[in-house]
Amino acid sequence: MADFQTSTHRAKWIFTPADLMEKYKATNQRARKTLEQYGATRMEVDVDGSLAYPQAQLDGKDNAEKHSLLKPLNIEEEQLMRVFYEHKIQEVCGAFGFPHKIQAAAIIYFKRFYLQWSVMEHHPKHIMLTCIYASCKIEENHVSAEELGKGIQQDHQMILNNEMIVLQSLGFDLIVYAPYRSLEAFADDMEEFCQAKDDQLQTRKELQETAKLDADKTMLTDAPLLFPPGQLALAALRRSNELHRVVDYERYLESILSRQHSLHSVSELCESLDAIDSLVSKLKIPTAKDMRHIDRKLKSCWDPSSQDDKKREKKSKHKSKKASAETPGVPSVAPH
Repeated sequence: MADFQTSTHRAKWIFTPADLMEKYKATNQRARKTLEQYGATRMEVDVDGSLAYPQAQLDGKDNAEKHSLLKPLNIEEEQLMRVFYEHKIQEVCGAFGFPHKIQAAAIIYFKRFYLQWSVMEHHPKHIMLTCIYASCKIEENHVSAEELGKGIQQDHQMILNNEMIVLQSLGFDLIVYAPYRSLEAFADDMEEFCQAKDDQLQTRKELQETAKLDADKTMLTDAPLLFPPGQLALAALRRSNELHRVVDYERYLESILSRQHSLHSVSELCESLDAIDSLVSKLKIPTAKDMRHIDRKLKSCWDPSSQDDKKREKKSKHKSKKASAETPGVPSVAPH
């Protein structure tokens, strides 16, 4: 069986908070520079993974002024958009009835992809579907791109076009570790630790179910990029145990560290669990309404002319209404 301790997940994809923030800043800054230079940020992707950058526009005063009016997303807006689509991954996987391991792998792929790219360069709606498709393949629960696209009314070719760029951005490190398996193992271990009687078994099941829901929230934070899956599981179980009171949790943690002959103390482990709890407590899952303003900004970064088209459309509608008001008895005619 694969081991987290010797995995690329541990070696390459667990970061310090400072390193993680630097990565987010770097991708955001690169997209901003692209917007300043080209007036657009969208990358066109071919099925072989090759990229086409935005076409350079002719230099000139008008273009320079137009580019300066474009507003890129800031780091906080990018984070909200990532969380929104990570939650969508959970919803899509739930609608298809995929197991938790597929959902978790897709979210981790998605998170890793956006350490390399800004949402201004590759739209999360497209990348999320490709991440789900890739995780189904890796977890041997194959669903065709056609079936996945049809299920949520998206073009399956877009899923296939993005597959190679996603795999390349992940460095082809496709074996990932999520907290759910660890959560089950610790729940079994806790049962042995407290020598549960029959009347405690139902509580233990409730403990596990509540912890799983908490782990789902944890997956939407930066925690999977900062902490190993075992600690994510222990944090979720601790929060659940506060509700169900199944075990003396500090004693249980001491037991784990003792059996593992760990050099770390309970206080050090609790410090990590507290940090995970803090991230979960700050989590805000944005609604579609929350995303409208950010989505408009993103569309203008992808295709600034779309904003000009909207302005012309609004102006045209305003003129049409005005003309209709000034000419009584003449109804406005809208195309069907």
